[in-house]
Amino acid sequence: MAIFTGIAIAVWIGSMSIWYLVTNVLKSKDVDKIKSRLAGKETKAKVKAAKRGPALIESEDLQTGKLAMRMLKKWDLQPRLQALLEQAGLKWRVARLVHACLGFFLAGYLCVHFFLPLKYRVLGLIPAAIVGLLPLWHVLRKRASRMHRFEELFPDSLEFVSRSMRAGHAFSVSLEMIHREFQEPLASEFKRAFEEHNLGLPLDVALEKLAKRVPLLDVQFFVSAVILQKRTGGNLAEILDKLAFIIRERFKLRGKIRAISAHGKMTGTALSSIPIVVAIMMFFTNRDYVLFFFNDEVGHYMVAAAIGLQMLGYWIIQQIVKIEV
Repeated sequence: MAIFTGIAIAVWIGSMSIWYLVTNVLKSKDVDKIKSRLAGKETKAKVKAAKRGPALIESEDLQTGKLAMRMLKKWDLQPRLQALLEQAGLKWRVARLVHACLGFFLAGYLCVHFFLPLKYRVLGLIPAAIVGLLPLWHVLRKRASRMHRFEELFPDSLEFVSRSMRAGHAFSVSLEMIHREFQEPLASEFKRAFEEHNLGLPLDVALEKLAKRVPLLDVQFFVSAVILQKRTGGNLAEILDKLAFIIRERFKLRGKIRAISAHGKMTGTALSSIPIVVAIMMFFTNRDYVLFFFNDEVGHYMVAAAIGLQMLGYWIIQQIVKIEV
């Protein structure tokens, strides 16, 4: 316990020192930049770069983390991670996510390394891998929360577009009005689609890009309905009203299914927790019996098989109670 406390204090002191040094360096750079501007000593290259202004399309920084980006490019993971970060609404670089996962992995392995015996230190890779996936889990959690929030606001936005078109506004203008009337993340996504169309991109292409950024079935229905109405004609306002009604009915049906399948999910959780609780109780009541699974080679195989079968059973139960609507 004392070693762990010392390590925690050392890590905290080191991180605070690094933060203090970095902030001081950045502040000094800002002060030097202001002084050079007041004195008129800026170089021509900096003046030309300032005149050019920001790029219209922001691209991925390939100079940061060249090794990590090279590995991602080799396995074709960079576009997937970039799309995942966009769907999560995080303004992170792909290299930052990879470096965060590697940093958490190393920190987790070092923490476990000091507490495991020498012959069991290889097993520290398992909790280190779990800790290393925490940044990716955070991104997935933010993505799921953002998609759920978008799905909640989407039927109201369809009815808003329908009423706006009946009032005489064009469809593209109605998309721009969503940005002022609705909350995030729906506002920013429709604003981006409107700006892409306003800059010259065809409406169907802008909507297809919206469907890629927001991979929801309801958005696919919306984009297909708009493109089909554009090609064949029809009353788009009435189509959007019916689509909003169908989406709300799907929400009601999904709620009923969630209530019915709750018993099966609780059963799977209880059945999966019973062996863990029994193992903990046996460790305190009959420790010699439990240590057999850690000290004997046959016990290692038995523990591995038990964990694998337990995970398989939990997955099967989840698939049984999982009903897509």
